[in-house]
Amino acid sequence: MAQQQNSPRDRRDSRPLGDDVAIKQGAGSSQPDPTTVTMGSADTVTIGEALEVTALSLGDKPVDRKDAAAIQAAETRATGDSKTRPGGLAEAAQEAAASNERTVLEEAKVTIADILTDATEKLPGDKVVTSEDAEAVVGAELRNSPEMKTTPGGVADSMSAGARLNQPL
Repeated sequence: MAQQQNSPRDRRDSRPLGDDVAIKQGAGSSQPDPTTVTMGSADTVTIGEALEVTALSLGDKPVDRKDAAAIQAAETRATGDSKTRPGGLAEAAQEAAASNERTVLEEAKVTIADILTDATEKLPGDKVVTSEDAEAVVGAELRNSPEMKTTPGGVADSMSAGARLNQPL
């Protein structure tokens, strides 16, 4: 049996491509259903991966309430569970935002990177980012922003970029 070539994105998971990718084919369709790819596909961006991009692009930013709301919306979309999961990303982000509001020293504040690094591993479930997922996260971030703006390079931006990349050509 020939060994599959893995992309750099697949190699970071250090698992063979195929065992960790759940693709459900529609009846009579040769196209995979993009919402069922869980992770590891070289052709799609998952919610967990979009959150990890945020950790890379905006990692030093202290978590605030709008970040926490966007992370909660993203986790909800990824897992399908509307409740905040104990020990999950959303709970950690909410606690960080509350703690950061009471913390004076900038260097003592909890950052985006502290919460979102390795997000794909921290999420109990993951799925490909869709435009509906991105819209839900953008809405959550806007509702919790005093300026009614999303953060450039933040969770909403990363989710929107992931959804655009996942659009069929």
